Amino acid sequence: MQIKLADIRYIDSCVEILQNSDLGKTYFSDCEKAADMLKYAVGQKNVYVALDENEKCLGFIYYMKNGVFGRYPYLHIIAVKEEYRSCGIGKQLIKYFEDNASDSYSEKYFLTVDNFNPRAKKLYENLGYKCVGELPDFYKKGINCYLMMKRRG
Repeated sequence: MQIKLADIRYIDSCVEILQNSDLGKTYFSDCEKAADMLKYAVGQKNVYVALDENEKCLGFIYYMKNGVFGRYPYLHIIAVKEEYRSCGIGKQLIKYFEDNASDSYSEKYFLTVDNFNPRAKKLYENLGYKCVGELPDFYKKGINCYLMMKRRG
C-alpha cells in the first residue's frame, strides 16, 4: 500500500468510501455536497489517498496543517473502504497524518470523533489520543462530538 497526495481522479472513489461510512451517512448523504467538499480539499492539497498496488483507492484522509487555532494539525476526515476496515489502513493513514502534517513547532495533533462512532474513538485512544473536550450538537443536533488531542513524542 502507498499513500499519496490525491488528485481529481480519486474524487469519485473518495465520495463512495465516505458515503459508505457512518460519518458519510450522517453528514454527507448528498453526493454532490460530498464531491464539492472533497474537490475543494483536493484543490487545497489537503487530501491523501491509500492505494493498493493497482492504484485502487482503499481509503483517504483530509487534514489541515494549521486547522486548530491556526497552528496545530487537524485531521478532519478519515475513511476506509468498508471491506478493508480493521486491516490497519486507518492506522497507517493516521501515522501518515502525524508524520507529515506538522511542522517542527507543532507538538500537538487534533481530531474530532462523534459519539455514534465508538470504534473509531477506541482506535484513536489506542494510538495515544485523549479526549480534551465534548462538543454537544457541534456538527448536528443530537450528536456529541469529542475533541481529541495527542502530544508528539
